[in-house]
Parts: sequence; structure tokens; C-alpha cells
Amino acid sequence: QVQLVESGGGLVQPGGSLKLSCAASGLALDLDYYAIGWFRQASGKKREGLLCSNKMSGITYLADSVKGRFTISRDSDQKTVYLQMTNLKHEDTAVYYCAKADSGYGCYVNKNIASDYDHWGRGTQVTVSS
Repeated sequence: QVQLVESGGGLVQPGGSLKLSCAASGLALDLDYYAIGWFRQASGKKREGLLCSNKMSGITYLADSVKGRFTISRDSDQKTVYLQMTNLKHEDTAVYYCAKADSGYGCYVNKNIASDYDHWGRGTQVTVSS
């Protein structure tokens, strides 16, 4: 059974950095055959599609709100996707989720479509506070 497990969240001061991990297991194919997206949901707000990577198509999408601050990467051998976050702000406080979709779905040049993703992690809390 497919599982995605996020880790690396916690409390960080404004301007600080965190690196989140999304470890995948139970995939039928190599990690590179799947699109991986990162999302977040802050209290009282809708889920945001932050960025995603579709390795097979070479697509990497980044929302305007995170360009220059957040970076997605993956270690296919370890079946792990990372979200490197820098210059964190109070408004980045949220539960962060990773999700996977079959290649060709979810992650596009101009958007990260949550409804396309078929498996989600449980999320990891990121709190930015002084």
C-alpha cells in the first residue's frame, strides 16, 4: 500500500530555514514515474499548492508565493522528496503535506492540481514564530 510520510516540521524563527522530507513507500514504480506535490493548509485558509515536480516531463512548478524561498528536490534512490524552505515568515505557518500522482497528472507548468493527486501524507506542522 502506498504511504507518504512527511517529517522535518517544527518551530522555527522568522527568517530561518527548514527542510521537510516526504518518504514514499509501496510505490509500484520508481519514484521518478510519479509527480510529487507539496501543499500546505493554514488555519482558516484553503489548501495551497506550493510547488511540485514531475520528473518524467521535466516540469517543476512553483507558486509565486514561494519562488525564491522554497525548493523541491528528490532523491529517487531513497524514494524521498524534499522541500527546502528558507526565509520563513509568520504566514508560512501551516500543516505541510506531500502528495503523489501518476506521471502526467497533478503537476503542470502553470499549476499544481490537488484533485489529481491520489495519495497524501498525514502532514507535518511548521510553525514560524519568534
